[in-house]
Amino acid sequence: MARSAPARSRRPPSRTRGSAAARRTASARRAAAARRARARRRAWRRTAIIALPTIALALVIAGVIGVFASFVPGGAWSPKGDAPASAEYTQEQRDNAAIIVSAGRDLGLSARDQTIAVMTAMGESSLRNLDYGDWETSGVTNPDGTRTTSIGLFQQQDGWGTRDERLDPYTAAVLFYRAMVARVPDRDGLEPTEVAHRTQINRDPDHYAPYWPRAVALIAALDADDSVPDSDG
Repeated sequence: MARSAPARSRRPPSRTRGSAAARRTASARRAAAARRARARRRAWRRTAIIALPTIALALVIAGVIGVFASFVPGGAWSPKGDAPASAEYTQEQRDNAAIIVSAGRDLGLSARDQTIAVMTAMGESSLRNLDYGDWETSGVTNPDGTRTTSIGLFQQQDGWGTRDERLDPYTAAVLFYRAMVARVPDRDGLEPTEVAHRTQINRDPDHYAPYWPRAVALIAALDADDSVPDSDG
């Protein structure tokens, strides 16, 4: 009896070719991703190289502006800095501050009262004896609609005294002190800016606050320079 030929076993088709193709595709993707990453890093480096000098220049300019601003009258200088307190003021401003202090001493008022007066004049006129006021500069009117008549170191209106009195630094200071004593008898227990506000009757009670440390420092500098005459001379 003839034997039939043994059946050939069928092996599953080989996946070698498909796997190799998949590996090549994955490798190509990884290479492309790596190239993109390197390109991004190069782009960031180029951006940084271009931007850093610009940023450095901006910082230098800002520093220079800050230094010069500290010596401009009314600038953002703090008495805690290294610059002397009087460096930001002209001789005229220093003289006006000395006159205000002298008037306070002549009236027998405290050093705190004198400093409040200097602070007030800083906030009103930057220690300049102006022959005009906020009507001329900003069109400010009184509550009743009439134009303001403010002039002088303390920007006092007609009700404070004659034009000549308000434009005389010593007399203007005396007018301020007398009003302060009359209007704010409890001033020793109040913040300096509140005392000035109640005396001047202005709109913002905190307007004078930034000038307090400046006034303290300037008066100390004037005293150190003997710029304020004694009350008996």
